[in-house]
Amino acid sequence: MAHKKGQGSTKNGRDSQSKRLGVKLYGGQAAISGNIIIRQRGTKFHPGEGVGIGKDHTIYATRDGVVTFTTKKNNRKFVSVLPIGEVAVAPAKPAVKAKSVAAAAVAAAKEEAAENKASKKASNEEE
Repeated sequence: MAHKKGQGSTKNGRDSQSKRLGVKLYGGQAAISGNIIIRQRGTKFHPGEGVGIGKDHTIYATRDGVVTFTTKKNNRKFVSVLPIGEVAVAPAKPAVKAKSVAAAAVAAAKEEAAENKASKKASNEEE
């Protein structure tokens, strides 16, 4: 007879290593020739100007420049590396300040409360 209970087996405990897929350089970032821009399975993103595609569908820069993403017909997404002089940098939209929106809401609520008070006083005086 055994003096200790035997170890049971488990059906769990296996997992594959992550493949680290995805975008490595985003739009507007500088790319040096040879930099990997996207690792992907299949052509989720297609190569545009200044990029090449590897046998595993990795998109990489073939020249120095700035990474740009565009969507063309059939909703195909293309990745390009354009020379730094060609890229038009769009100014960022100013962020809406949450405090100003909240302050406006509070001010409107106060005005409404004041109007309600005034109307109640007027109705009480009439009686």
